Amino acid sequence: QVQLVESGGGLVQTGGSLRLSCAASGRIFSIHFMGWYRQAPGKQRELVAKITSGGDRNYADSVKGRFTISRDNAKNTVYLQINSLKPEDTGVYYCFYSDSISGYWGQGTQVTVSS
Repeated sequence: QVQLVESGGGLVQTGGSLRLSCAASGRIFSIHFMGWYRQAPGKQRELVAKITSGGDRNYADSVKGRFTISRDNAKNTVYLQINSLKPEDTGVYYCFYSDSISGYWGQGTQVTVSS
């Protein structure tokens, strides 16, 4: 089992910034990836960014240049720095963890961008 605890969401104005954190604990495999999905109201959950245990990163086209994913392996924590926020970035952001056997989700953290 892997537990994921997210933090850092909130209400921010257009153009603002936030940093989301996701701390993982439990049985963490040495080879895995973690990242973030988001779900806007009435829409499907979509991948935002992911990072492998080796540090390789991938981003959705809609967030490239504005979002940065990083990780602190010593703390088993992944961060998502979100800059230049837009109203369309509003949604629930879910952290995920995936290895060769299992996948886990965090409880989600709300990000609301006001125009």
